[in-house]
Formats: sequence, C-alpha cells, structure tokens
Amino acid sequence: MPELPEVETVRRGLEPILVGNAFARVEQRRPDLRFPLPKHFAERLSGRKVEALDRRAKYLLARLDDGEVLVMHLGMTGRFSIDRANGEASAPGRFAHPIADAPKHEHIVFHLGDGTAVRYSDTRRFGLMDLVPAEKLESHALFKGLGIEPLSKSFTAKWLAQKLKGKATSIKAALVDQRLIAGLGNIYACEALFKARVSPLRLAGSLATRSGKPTPKTAALVAAVKAVLEEAIKAGGSSLRDYKRADGSLGDFQHRFKVYGREGKKCLAKGRSGAVRRIVQGGRSTFYCPACQR
Repeated sequence: MPELPEVETVRRGLEPILVGNAFARVEQRRPDLRFPLPKHFAERLSGRKVEALDRRAKYLLARLDDGEVLVMHLGMTGRFSIDRANGEASAPGRFAHPIADAPKHEHIVFHLGDGTAVRYSDTRRFGLMDLVPAEKLESHALFKGLGIEPLSKSFTAKWLAQKLKGKATSIKAALVDQRLIAGLGNIYACEALFKARVSPLRLAGSLATRSGKPTPKTAALVAAVKAVLEEAIKAGGSSLRDYKRADGSLGDFQHRFKVYGREGKKCLAKGRSGAVRRIVQGGRSTFYCPACQR
C-alpha cells in the first residue's frame, strides 16, 4: 500500500491540475470502490471548484467551494492519470509489476472546466472516495483516531517521549501505529530506525526516561523519520507493486533503501561488516542490521 511519501507525491502532481479548477462533469462507472460511493456522488461534485488539495496521513483531501471535502484513498492499486486539455496525455510510465487492462479498471473520470480529464483506475478496488462536510472531517470515522503528522512541527522528541513512556510494545510497532503517527508505514519505519541506529526490537518505553523526557535515541529517531520521509518525497516515493506518480512515472526511492528488502546483504553503514536481517513483527517484514542497530 502506498505510504505517506507516495501519497504526498501524488498530491503534488495533482495540485496544479485540480486547485482553482472546477468539475464540469464526473463519470461514475460503478457504484462502489472498497465501499459504496456517496449518494449522488457525481451530481454533488459537478460544478464544484477545488479550492485546495491537502493530505492527511494517506488520504488526499480536495476541499470544495461548497464546504464539502472530497476524501480519496489509493488503497493498494489506485492511480490517477491526467489527459490535458491540449490533447497531451500523461506519460504512460512503467510499472513495477504487470497489471490488468487499465481501461477496464478505470472507475471514475473527473472532467475539469478547462478540458482536462483526471482518471482514477483501481484494479483491486481497495481505494475509497467519500464526501464529508469540512467541519465534520476530524470527527469522521476515517480521521478521528489518527495520530500526529510526522512532518509537522509538533512531531518532536519531547512529544514522542511523552507518548512512548511506559510502552511495552516494540518501537517498530509503535512507529507504524496510525493512532500514534499518521501515515508512517512499514518501509519508512524500517529505514528511519536504521538511520537512527535504533533496533526495531527495542522496547518503545526505553526511548523515554521515567519522567517521560526524551533520550538521545528519541531525538535521533524523530530526526531520522523526518529526513527519510523528506528524502523519499523528493525522490518521488518508492515504486513497489502498483504505485506510480500522478504523471505516470515511477518514484525511485526504492533504489536508496538501506535495509528494506535487503535481507542477507551487507550493511551499508560505513565501517560495518554485518548483514541485514529480516524478521516478522505484527505480521509485517522488518529489515534491520543487528550489528549497528541497538
């Protein structure tokens, strides 16, 4: 499933296309994705202008001029493509894995006022779209339990230490808990822990003092999370499985992985001779170097 950097990359690709534009017409080719689409979905969007395109965790939020928010989640295989008004189509791109015939799985087409068409396809239909009043967004079932945004100024070593105090779970499990940190997934948790030289097996509570103050490792981990996410966004995300950018091209952060997917390979930390190990935590693969992550 796309993680925060992939969703942010798609947001940045769609923002100049959608913001300031209006939906002239919406083609809804089926009644549902993962869940049923809202009643009168196409009609409610028609004529509405997009005033802003934000991201919350792994959700895209198109804020409309009537006070509603179009909530979009890519699921496992959701993608957007853009056909511009001048007749130029977005780059077809390459995919990490073969996919089924795309037109067959093109479920929604947003026809914009300037003639541009934004197409949403989703082979597995694990994505979702909803329309939510802006004032009810934070209390909505999709958002009310979400944690802090890891790229926000509020995500500090002090904040994290207070949240981790007394936790008996592993730090890896804590990092991917969406109720604690929103949008941080398996790949980037592994990479951040490696960058901070923190073992994924370490107890989360050990990153806080008894009084809930941060330790040097807490500060290193917060800095690592921010740095890894920023680097991944700059690289356009990681092209694993079916993810691609909004313009059809692949992200390339997967070529910069230090531990993820590198089981048995030499640790890339300077001066280290250890090998990357893979373990399973909470049903997910964790990659780390036992020699330099403590």
